[in-house]
Amino acid sequence: MTDDEVAAFLAGQVKVQVATTGRGGVPHLTTLFYTLVDGDIAFWTYGRSQKIRNLERDPRLACLVEDGTDYFELRGVSITGTAELVRDPDRIRAIGSAVATRMVGASSFEELGELGRAEVERQVLKRVAVVVRPEHVATWDHRKMV
Repeated sequence: MTDDEVAAFLAGQVKVQVATTGRGGVPHLTTLFYTLVDGDIAFWTYGRSQKIRNLERDPRLACLVEDGTDYFELRGVSITGTAELVRDPDRIRAIGSAVATRMVGASSFEELGELGRAEVERQVLKRVAVVVRPEHVATWDHRKMV
């Protein structure tokens, strides 16, 4: 994929598979909803989660965003890099608000309604945001094979 195709693909998807390194080198794999911050994948998660403990110990991670069912539809972006752990409440709120908005398919944070916005606010102090700083990006698009 070209850089523009990667940007459009990442903007059009909502879930990312994230792999961190657990104790003893065993991979820890999870799927999360994400947003983009200046073109980079960003997500939030509970501060006491296994993935945050792993990233505190070793900030390296791998991410996969993929799509398609049939072989000739498969496409994806695989990113390896380092995690920037965000503990500033204002940045956590901004990332969490963007993730929640994308997660429910809303066109704006306001569209989440009073309860949705209050839930995001309630979560801010419990969560850490992560911005993925890419070091290597690999892509594929089997739709181009036809």
